[in-house]
Amino acid sequence: MSANNLLNGDPAAHPTHKSSYKLNRSSFSNPSIHDASSLADVRASLAALHARENAITARLDSLISSQADLSRELGRLDILRSNLGSQVIATRSISNGMLSSAAETAGRLSDRVKELDLEKDRVQQTLRVVEQVAELKACVHGVVGSMGAPQDWEAAAGYISRASKVPEPIIRGGFASSIVPSVEVPDAPWVTLENSKESLCGLFMREFEKAAKDSDGAKITRFFKLFPLIGRGDVGLDLYGRYVCQGVAGTARATLKDVSGGAGRKDGFYYANALTKLFEHIAQIVESHGGLVERHYGEGKMVKVIEKLQMEADVQGGIILDSWSDDRNVNRRLTDVKSYPFSFLVQSFLPQQKTLGGTPRMNSPAIGGGTNPRTSEDEGVNMKEVDGLLNEISVMLARWSLYTKFLAGKCKSPDTAEDAAISMPSVLSNSNLQRKVSATLVDPYNVMSTFFFRRSVEKAFQLDESPSGLSLNLSKPIEANAPFIISAVDDVMYIVSAVIQRAISTSQREVVSHVVTSSSRVLDSDFIKMMHQKMQDKAYLQPTVQGGLPPEDKIVAFIVLINSLDVSNEYLARIITTRLGTSSDQPNGATHPNPLAVSFPFENDVTLVTSSLNNLHSTFTTKTSDLLNDSLQKLFDRVVRQKLRAIMAEAFRDADYWRTEEELAEIALQNEEDEDELLDRVPRRFEQGWDALMKPIARLMTAKTYNMLLDITATHLSKQSLEKRISSYSGKTTAYGAIRMERDFNGIISTVAKGNYSVRELFNRVTQMLMVANMEDDEWEELVDAGDDDGIEWVLSQDERRRARNLVRE
Repeated sequence: MSANNLLNGDPAAHPTHKSSYKLNRSSFSNPSIHDASSLADVRASLAALHARENAITARLDSLISSQADLSRELGRLDILRSNLGSQVIATRSISNGMLSSAAETAGRLSDRVKELDLEKDRVQQTLRVVEQVAELKACVHGVVGSMGAPQDWEAAAGYISRASKVPEPIIRGGFASSIVPSVEVPDAPWVTLENSKESLCGLFMREFEKAAKDSDGAKITRFFKLFPLIGRGDVGLDLYGRYVCQGVAGTARATLKDVSGGAGRKDGFYYANALTKLFEHIAQIVESHGGLVERHYGEGKMVKVIEKLQMEADVQGGIILDSWSDDRNVNRRLTDVKSYPFSFLVQSFLPQQKTLGGTPRMNSPAIGGGTNPRTSEDEGVNMKEVDGLLNEISVMLARWSLYTKFLAGKCKSPDTAEDAAISMPSVLSNSNLQRKVSATLVDPYNVMSTFFFRRSVEKAFQLDESPSGLSLNLSKPIEANAPFIISAVDDVMYIVSAVIQRAISTSQREVVSHVVTSSSRVLDSDFIKMMHQKMQDKAYLQPTVQGGLPPEDKIVAFIVLINSLDVSNEYLARIITTRLGTSSDQPNGATHPNPLAVSFPFENDVTLVTSSLNNLHSTFTTKTSDLLNDSLQKLFDRVVRQKLRAIMAEAFRDADYWRTEEELAEIALQNEEDEDELLDRVPRRFEQGWDALMKPIARLMTAKTYNMLLDITATHLSKQSLEKRISSYSGKTTAYGAIRMERDFNGIISTVAKGNYSVRELFNRVTQMLMVANMEDDEWEELVDAGDDDGIEWVLSQDERRRARNLVRE
């Protein structure tokens, strides 16, 4: 540090001593001694220099005092360094003198241990080879000895089984070739074993076949268990399969042999029983012998036996089905069924022609077809025989389904979860019997079931009857029981239930899908179309005179057909929900377990069957609902509207909503009439006319159809009658008249909605128009100011509200 810098106050000379820098900051503003022009300036500069000198001296003193502590710490570090150096030297001497020799010793010991382990492993391998060769020698000599004089076949098979556990390289190795052979057994061990296996296999086959011929079950079991011990499990399974197949074939032949000359085959379920016995016999074999096969031959080996059994089932089952088809003349019946003309249905849909004989009979199979109502029964198809064939086929298909379900469970992989859906095994899906069942049973069933249902629908309409004693006159009692429907609905829906139930009983997804689809098609093309035809041709609401009402019998017949459509919907919904195990009547929305899961255990079957049934329900409901809505609209247009117009004219005949309260009281006084009765005459007249119109109709209709008709009527009454009447009084009504109008209209609404409160919602526009008209001025102003935030659910627009406000004249 230079003196010039210190004297000139350069801060860079002592950058770390900030305190001294801060003390002398004022000196920078003092004039330099070289620039002093007076004594005061010299003294000031000198004082500043003394102050700086004192600060620098104090700093230097502090630095010198701290140097002693630093020197002492440095000396301590030198001492520690010398100590560490000596420790390093000692450590190196220990490492070089002691640990190096220990490390070398450890390395030598490790190498020696590895050598010993290798030698031990080799010794153990040698011992194992020796033991295995000794075991092989014992087995070879044991086999030869057992096959000699003792003829202990179980022991011989056991020795071969033990020998099979010896690895093949050891059996064919040189050591075994030199050790095992002896004077008694000179051949190589593998040669001896192979010869023994072939000899024993041939012996076991002969003994097994002999035992099978003699029906010696104990001996059969004895030799059957020996085949896997000598490595001939496939031979044993093949022999066993042929043996059990012989039993199956014998039983099947004995069953069919009982019938002589076809006399026994008159029983409608004879062939179904024969097929059932075949399946039960096979199932009994699989169930009772499966454990034996699995225990001695290994897990999953029973599938081999099942394959053999299925081949025999293909043959015997095919014989039964062919015999059934020939005996029942199935092909001829199919030809008759496919060619059936359905004359009644076809002719019913043709345009009706007026004849001198009048309306054709409903129970005639053909229009103008003579006097015999049973003509169609002579057209070549006996319905009882078709029904019997369908029942027989359904039983056989049900037995086939149980059989496939049983075998599918037996063929299921052991790793499959217990509750998992089973799949059809290839041994069944690719079998000849599966193809035979499809061609001989499934296809004829589908064709005949469709015919049976359609013919039943035709017959139901041929024999159709309407309920008698129905009348719109309330004074005439009705003896028939509600609901009042045509008999064809009960008959058709009973057949629908029976046909679907019989199809489900087969447990065949293809059958159910086809039957449900064809039933839906027949219901659409025949049942619904026939109902539509009846509504047009038999009970069409055509008035007898221009502007008048249809005859009472036509109205009643039309209502019965409307009821029939509604009840058919209800019946079909009940049928489907019963089959699916669902019901809206269960508490808390609970449902029954799906009963179809038991009948259709294979994967995706339940889903597809459920979908088919739901499609039938939805399709039928959609078609009938359209026809039902159209029919109700016609009933309203042709009957209700005509009378409703007269009822409204009579109710408002002398309505005087332009009068004041005083004028009305004066009129009542002049006519000596009670004022309350005068005020109630509009709703009273309407109620009298309404009851006379609707009560007879309500007495005949179902609750659902009447409510639908009531909705149509209330909608028309609200829009076309009451709203227009309110508009016609706009600007002409007094304040008191508006109050009376609201009272009268509310009375009319109460009469219409009696027993069905939800109908009131259809009159919301009317009630809101009258509410606005009768508001006080301050209420109206508050309503206008609130806008859409007034808390009222308006069905009127703001313009409509303003027009309603103008009902009362100024």
